[in-house]
Amino acid sequence: MRNFFINSLEKVVNVFVVIAAIGIVIAAVVMVAGGGDVGPSVGARIAAALAVLVGGGLYLIVIGGLLYMGIGIYQNTKRTADALENQANR
Repeated sequence: MRNFFINSLEKVVNVFVVIAAIGIVIAAVVMVAGGGDVGPSVGARIAAALAVLVGGGLYLIVIGGLLYMGIGIYQNTKRTADALENQANR
């Protein structure tokens, strides 16, 4: 049962990372397309969109990396415990 929850968590993290990446791209497109003739100039909108892409991308890399690292630590610990158990049984 424990493996089911760990594997499910990994799938949820995968979905979270993909949805967040799509959201970052959509937000950047909205920043460029928004405003029409009224509002900031095109250059300012492009700069804002680039800031959203860079900032959002860095945030996603950090948060996604931490989540994947946590899952990886669990999996490494499990493999180490299994290896030690096999070695003790010899």
